[in-house]
Amino acid sequence: MFALLLLGFRLWPSTPLMERHSSSLAFYDQNQKLLRLTLSSDDKYRLWVSLSEVHPDLIKAVLLYEDRWFYFHPGINPYALGRAGYETYFQKTRRLGGSTIPMQLARIIHGLSSKTLAGKCKQIGLALWLELRYSKNEILEAYLNYAPYGGNIEGVAAASLIYFAKNPRQLTLNEALTLAVIPQSPGIRTQDNKRLAGAREILIKKWEALYAINEEEKTFLQTAPEFKRPKDLPFRAPHFTDLVWRLSSSSRKKTVETTLDPDLQTLLEDRIRGYLSQNNLYGIRNAAGLLLDYTTMEVKGFVGSADFFNDEIEGQVNGVMAKRSPGSALKPFIYALGIEQGLIHSQTLMKDTPASFGAYAPDNFDGHFSGPLSAQDALIRSRNIPAVYIASKLSDPGIYGLLKNAGIANLRSETYYGLSLVLGGAEVSMFELSGLYAALPNKGRLKPIKLLKNPKKDTGTALLSEQAVFIVLKMLENNPRPDYPKRYSWIKNDLAVYWKSGTSYGFRDAWAVGIFGPYVLAVWIGNFDGSGNPAFIGTKAAAPLFFSIIDAIRAQKPGLREPIIMPPNVKEIRVCALSGQLPNPFCPHTKPAWFIPGKSPIDSCQIHREVRIDPRTGLRLCNRTDQNVKTEVYEFWPSDIMRIFNAAGIPRRLPPPFAAECGPDMDRFDHKPPQIVSPREGLDYSLRPNDHGKQTISLEAVLDAGARKIFWFLDDRFLGSAERGKSLDWQAQPGRYILRAVDDLGGATSRLIEVQMEN
Repeated sequence: MFALLLLGFRLWPSTPLMERHSSSLAFYDQNQKLLRLTLSSDDKYRLWVSLSEVHPDLIKAVLLYEDRWFYFHPGINPYALGRAGYETYFQKTRRLGGSTIPMQLARIIHGLSSKTLAGKCKQIGLALWLELRYSKNEILEAYLNYAPYGGNIEGVAAASLIYFAKNPRQLTLNEALTLAVIPQSPGIRTQDNKRLAGAREILIKKWEALYAINEEEKTFLQTAPEFKRPKDLPFRAPHFTDLVWRLSSSSRKKTVETTLDPDLQTLLEDRIRGYLSQNNLYGIRNAAGLLLDYTTMEVKGFVGSADFFNDEIEGQVNGVMAKRSPGSALKPFIYALGIEQGLIHSQTLMKDTPASFGAYAPDNFDGHFSGPLSAQDALIRSRNIPAVYIASKLSDPGIYGLLKNAGIANLRSETYYGLSLVLGGAEVSMFELSGLYAALPNKGRLKPIKLLKNPKKDTGTALLSEQAVFIVLKMLENNPRPDYPKRYSWIKNDLAVYWKSGTSYGFRDAWAVGIFGPYVLAVWIGNFDGSGNPAFIGTKAAAPLFFSIIDAIRAQKPGLREPIIMPPNVKEIRVCALSGQLPNPFCPHTKPAWFIPGKSPIDSCQIHREVRIDPRTGLRLCNRTDQNVKTEVYEFWPSDIMRIFNAAGIPRRLPPPFAAECGPDMDRFDHKPPQIVSPREGLDYSLRPNDHGKQTISLEAVLDAGARKIFWFLDDRFLGSAERGKSLDWQAQPGRYILRAVDDLGGATSRLIEVQMEN
């Protein structure tokens, strides 16, 4: 009957003992070393562990010292209680003792005072109730997790970590015997070595009577192990553990195994600290860094700020997760989209000249324009106009769609950003940006970043084609480090680094992000209050720190090699060094280019052309039947590029003018019509009332090679002409007009413009 009653109590639903009090969280690095131990919600160091996670010697020592008959009594020990009562009431020693482990557990979880007879009786009743509801192992496990160990330390797990810097499964016999005697008088025995030694001596004698130990162990047990204190607890990677804590708050696990590499974390912290110390005079006082292994997507190093405890730099802000403008750090993905959509290949000729895209007229960071340059050079040199041009030609998905597909949080509408998105108009976090860069060596697949040890693999989401990302990586590989050419041979002959810098508007953020070996590394320089500093330039402030970290990792891991291989359907060909197109017979130099057969644009070179010259006059001939003729090769450049060459004093071999007898039907070699750059497309112009009839609008167009003059028409009215590279001022009048530009070779284009009167 009693057995059935006991079974009924055991089967009746009851609150698990581990849920009676809140627990701390223990965060470990990838090598099982403690990073941080948090306080419980009631400010205790209390970490729940199962019996199997406690060293058997500690369990035996606790039972031997506290309750030898634990597995045989019903929750109370009548003999021990009787002896305690006799000593209290007949010998006047006032010892209301005799507590078993269930009685002690009842006192702890119910907050009882057992110093009075009433309190002791209540304790006895609750101990019996615990025995009815829970098994012996459940009670013992709960006691080991709730027993007091001095101050705000409770449970063997927290005590082991704090006092001996190890988990309770790793305890030595000496440490186990020491911990076993503390709960009877935790405040005294953790502070008074003599009291602790006396209690240990009693337990050691009991142990020797039951368990065989050799002379060496006896000698070892004579001295108590040295205690560490709560102030000695590690507090590693606080921004990282804060993030893991927040993300794992719903988990029931109290021990958290993370992916952090302690050696790489220390390296990252030391390099950042040293770099800031060297550059403090320039106002560089804060930095953040993230290192992840893209082959596993595990975070290996995580520094949210230069100093977590420095209020002057708002050190507790997590710079890895903070939203900041990436500047030009997103440009590799614009080029990848352009390659994927067949707009460019690695050496496509781009124009870095003044241009407008509707109402948007971007400038370059340095305020200058470079003229013609390859797509690779435009990316490496971070020229804005080519990147905006590519973005303006992208079909869905453009850069906005890519960021949405990548899960970038808190994006506004696409119309809000427009093409400013190309130059860092939307904010991203370092965490998000590193995930994007990891997609490049991961064959264009975006995979989730891992903070916790998890053998499960995630194939990720296809973001870009493997061909496009491979070509972008090959382009980035040629980006020289800041100390070029001193270390250029190091890059080319040892470990490739595929990287890009970024500088946000107003010099608020300096970035360097890239891939080397199996790692993605991102570093940021800036201020959390958003204040700018002219020193915050990606290539000058962030890149030196970036390469300093890479150099240190390379020294620590000399065998690093990147597992990036060329995918199928990618070819390397030779193209004209100037035009980036297939070399015609007149191209003097070629260079290698990466392209995707059937997708990348490949045409014959149109810069180098053979021209028929009259040797008597030096003018171009238009009649193919002329007998007295010689041929020479010249360069044909549009007028906007030639303007930059002229401004820079760079001579080009340009064709001479046509002979006077040549008319408009001459051979023009794929002549392109002019491109109107002013007035801007999509932009309405306003006149002030008092300036009516006086305000002018500049009319300007880019002429193709060979054209030397531009003629302007407003509807059917001729306005005037301008020489190649010159503009024409028009005295604007209110109205809607069709503006036409016609060059001297017959090429023509038109644009709708509207001029309004201000109210």
